[in-house]
Amino acid sequence: MTDMKTDLSKILSVSGHHGLYKYVAQARNGVVAESLTDGRRCTLDMRSRMTTLDDIAIYTSEGEMKLRDVFTAMGKLLDGKAAPGSKAPEAEIKAIFEKAVPNYDDTRFYVSHMKKVVDWYNELVEHASLDFEAEEESSDE
Repeated sequence: MTDMKTDLSKILSVSGHHGLYKYVAQARNGVVAESLTDGRRCTLDMRSRMTTLDDIAIYTSEGEMKLRDVFTAMGKLLDGKAAPGSKAPEAEIKAIFEKAVPNYDDTRFYVSHMKKVVDWYNELVEHASLDFEAEEESSDE
């Protein structure tokens, strides 16, 4: 995975499944996805609640901030290195977001959300790249 850019429109978070998945292909009854961590493929049916990371944003005082921008800010703050894991003390996790996204809305973006974002960030750092494909390349409908 040398200089590959990460396409967040093809990276899936699946409710009930740990970790992130990369969209591989459309299947008759759902989608074929590959775990970013171990490369195992599975078929996710249409009942699986799947969300692309490109569709996720966090609440800030100015509105919403796309996850790609949050990851980029975290990457700059942490110099592209992994963040403390979601098991780290809450204060440590909050400190990252206070520096990376100082205007996050603490009434709607909770520590539980931060832990999930930190886990996703770390998975991208370890198994993909923080160099994202341009947003224009993921065309809207």
